Amino acid sequence: MSTKPARARVQDVHELALGMPHVTVERGAPGNPVYQVGGKSFVFFRNPRPDATDPETGERYTDVIVFWVASESDKQAMVQDPGSPFFTTSHFDGHRSVLLRASRIGELTQQELAEVVQDAWLAQASDRRRAIWLDAHAVQ
Repeated sequence: MSTKPARARVQDVHELALGMPHVTVERGAPGNPVYQVGGKSFVFFRNPRPDATDPETGERYTDVIVFWVASESDKQAMVQDPGSPFFTTSHFDGHRSVLLRASRIGELTQQELAEVVQDAWLAQASDRRRAIWLDAHAVQ
């Protein structure tokens, strides 16, 4: 009998981000956590903004999480599938990040979310920190 993989939760974002090395937490408005490595954000919980709204009601999403990515091609790979929970808005054109609504986080497994958070950290960490982490985790 196979076991279903555990589904991701918002709490996992916090635990995974804090579990990466050299992480500090700043507070954005209204106190939303901004996870940083070397003073660079890699995951943050966004304030409701006019560019991310419900298409039916026009109401601003209140649960958007931003994750940095390594490249524009990585971003496009994550957002181009209409079934993907990741998305972007015109506000983020040219910005190496993807958005995810907390209400859709359960569409990811905990392992998938871990990879997204790790990749976000790697995208923002210094070359030295990135090399140390990759070496320690036997990732090429």
